[in-house]
Amino acid sequence: MNEQRNTIQSMIENVEKIIVGKKETVELLCIALACEGHVLIEDVPGTGKTTLALALSKTIGGTLKRISCTPDIMPSDITGFSMYNPKTNEFEYREGTIITNVFLADEINRTPPKTQSGLLEAMEEKQVTVDGT
Repeated sequence: MNEQRNTIQSMIENVEKIIVGKKETVELLCIALACEGHVLIEDVPGTGKTTLALALSKTIGGTLKRISCTPDIMPSDITGFSMYNPKTNEFEYREGTIITNVFLADEINRTPPKTQSGLLEAMEEKQVTVDGT
């Protein structure tokens, strides 16, 4: 338990080297990550949400992918899709933006329900459904 607490505290300290003045947000974000949870950050534009996500991803040695949600976005834009390769005569999976360590979806409320459903499925089940499988 002490080792986990020290790891979380180290993550918090590392992120706080970049993000100043948002101690509670940083703490909650790091705790959620340690618990394999998800975080909804609501704030006005220009307050460092993307920088916070980037700092967290660098702290864990992971990658960050970001998508700006629009009304015309499709579930496959988030989860990925299979594309036919005529050279190999096979379908190849193209990863969606959610295949990453830290995923930032901006303006989720703008997306159609079907796309939101694909995002929520990936969050809940920690897997994506592509082409019905």
